[in-house]
Amino acid sequence: MEQKNGLEDYYSIKNNRKMRFGYTTGSCAAGAAKAAVSMLLKGGTVKTVELMTPKGILLNLEIVHIEKGIGQVSCAVKKFAGDDPDVTDGIEVFVKAEKTNFSGIRIEGGKGVGRVTKRGLEQPLGSPAINQVPRSMILREAEEICSETDYEGGLLLTVSIPQGEEIAGRTFNPRLGIEGGISVLGTSGIVEPMSEAALIKSIEVEMRQKVENGAAYLLVTPGNYGAAFLREHMDLPFEENMKCSNYVGETLDMAVDMGVKGILFISHIGKFVKVAAGIMNTHSRCADARAEVLAANALRAGISLESAKEILDTITTDEALAVIRREGLLEPVMKEITDRVEYYLNHRAYDRLLLGAVLFSNEYGYLGETRHAGELAGLLKEQYQTLR
Repeated sequence: MEQKNGLEDYYSIKNNRKMRFGYTTGSCAAGAAKAAVSMLLKGGTVKTVELMTPKGILLNLEIVHIEKGIGQVSCAVKKFAGDDPDVTDGIEVFVKAEKTNFSGIRIEGGKGVGRVTKRGLEQPLGSPAINQVPRSMILREAEEICSETDYEGGLLLTVSIPQGEEIAGRTFNPRLGIEGGISVLGTSGIVEPMSEAALIKSIEVEMRQKVENGAAYLLVTPGNYGAAFLREHMDLPFEENMKCSNYVGETLDMAVDMGVKGILFISHIGKFVKVAAGIMNTHSRCADARAEVLAANALRAGISLESAKEILDTITTDEALAVIRREGLLEPVMKEITDRVEYYLNHRAYDRLLLGAVLFSNEYGYLGETRHAGELAGLLKEQYQTLR
C-alpha cells in the first residue's frame, strides 16, 4: 500500500527513472513536536498532523508510539526518504513535550541525537546536533499551539532517535565531530533523491568544520579509491582527508571563499584525467572524455597516430595506460597530464590557493604528481602535527 504523506505528486527524474521525494529528520521532529504539544495542551489523541515545510510542500504525517503521562506526552514520526539512498530511512524520531517551571520553549537532544564536539558546525560546542531550520520548524509548531491554547508556561521538547547511535557510524557525523548519535537536519524539510545540492552542502559543512578547527591546508580525495591509496601508500594523516566526490570545481570555489591556503588532491586517474581538460565535474554523465584526453596528451608526448587511435578505442584508463606504457611513454604522458591538471586547478581558483594532485591507477599504482604536491604534503604533515 502506497504511503500517503502528501508527497504523492512530487518526484524528480534521474537516469530516466521517476524518483519519489521524501522528508527530513527535521520534518519528522517538527511533526512529532506538533502532535506532542497538541496532546499535552489540548488533550485528546492525535493520529496525524499536517506540516508545512520550508519548501512549501504540505506533509501529512502519521503519529506513532503515543505515550501520555502527568505533564508530558511523547510520540514519534517515522522517516521516509523517498527513493534517496539514505541510511536514516525508516528510523523513528521521537519528541517528548513536558510542562516546566521556566519560561519559553527549550529544545534538547535525547538518546541517539549527536552532540557537537568540534567547532565549525551550526550549533555551539556541547549542543545537541539539531540544526537551525529544524529548530525553527519545531518552535513554530509549538508556539502556534501555545498561542491557540493561551498557554504561557514553559515547555521542554526533547528530540530522541533510538536508532541514532547505531547508524551514526554510517554517516559523516564522526568525521565532523558529532558524537553519540546522528544530526537532525534539513534546510527545506524535503529530501530530493540523489540531490547534488545536498552532496555539495555536505562537502561545505565538512570543509568549514576543518577550517574552523585550524586547518589552512586540506587533504582531499574524490572517492573511495583515492582514500584507499592514501591509506596504503602515502605518509599523510589518513583520518584528516575529506571527500569531494565529483565536485572538484565546487570544492575549489568553497576553499577560496573560506580562505583556505592550499589543497592536495589524491585521485585515481579515471577522475582527474578529466580535470586535465578543464572538466570540473567528473561524473560520467557530465563528461566522459578520458580516452580523448589521454590520447591527446600521448600525442603531445610523441606517441604514434596508430597508438593514439588505439587509446581512443579503450574503455578504461588502465587499458589506455597499457598502450602508453607499451610505447615507453608513461612518464612523459603523465608529465603532460599533471601540468594541465595544475593549470586548470589554478585557473578555477584564480591562483589564490597552493594546489597539487597525486595521480594513481589501481593496476599501475603511482603515476605522477603536480609541481607543488610534495610541498603540500610537507605542509599538511606540519599542520596536523601542530593541531594535535
